[in-house]
Amino acid sequence: MKRWSFSNVILVLGLLFIYLPMVLLVIYSFNASRLVTVWGGWSLKWYAGLLDNSQLMGAVMRSLEVATYTAIAAVALGTMAAFVLTRVPVFRGRTLFGGLVTAPLVMPEVITGLSLLLLFVAMAQLIGWPAQRGIVTIWIAHTTFCSAYVAVVVMARLRELDLSIEEAAMDLGARPWKVFFLITMPMIAPSLAAGGMLSFALSLDDLVLASFVSGPGSTTLPMEIFSAVRLGVKPEINAVASLILLVVSLATFIAWYTTRRAEKRRVRAMRQAMDDGGDRNWRPAIDNTVAAPPSAHS
Repeated sequence: MKRWSFSNVILVLGLLFIYLPMVLLVIYSFNASRLVTVWGGWSLKWYAGLLDNSQLMGAVMRSLEVATYTAIAAVALGTMAAFVLTRVPVFRGRTLFGGLVTAPLVMPEVITGLSLLLLFVAMAQLIGWPAQRGIVTIWIAHTTFCSAYVAVVVMARLRELDLSIEEAAMDLGARPWKVFFLITMPMIAPSLAAGGMLSFALSLDDLVLASFVSGPGSTTLPMEIFSAVRLGVKPEINAVASLILLVVSLATFIAWYTTRRAEKRRVRAMRQAMDDGGDRNWRPAIDNTVAAPPSAHS
């Protein structure tokens, strides 16, 4: 029997530390007892009770809405920032721009949330917008925070691309915008998907920023859970957390499966193109050899 190495033991312990609490959460979401620490048998009543808990379900839908808008905006802004930093090597203020793009990665969320709160208050006094803090201000705060992550992910992908493909397309007459949408975008699509999923998860999980920039009637799911657990963990919270885990797991699997199939199709198409190109290159030589008259020595 093969002995376990130290690295394998650490790997198993790390996975258990990460995923065992999630498994326990899912199990206790089927607990019939109202007391979370006391097992009272299997039951689905807490899942059915979610339909009657309008406050909790409203927070869930609000968080999903903000996370979706944040993922779309963060991917757009992060991609543009990454494209500028990788494809425009020299321009005035490049170092400052790069620092501003990546600053949210190292800045404490408390500082970011407080600064955005002061900004929104000052804007409301000067121009009258926003009249009150809510979904829009949470979306702006989350987009500011998540765009930095998307920019870093997309920059890593853009630095690995072969520029000769884009240059060849422009030599053949393609406009820069057409090259970007038809050649560059498909090649960086996996990084865009990764950045979008990361932004969605970060926005759905955020508590600190939302606490600063939210207002009455704009409570997100983390804020709702944080305020509820002060009085003890309710079984409904276990149920909604289990549903979120299920949805995120399915979305991750679908994204992985789709990306894998697309990568296989791309590799198959490249091999077929190489094979067809090789056949076309060799076919004239073969035809010349067959059609050539026999030599005098034959």
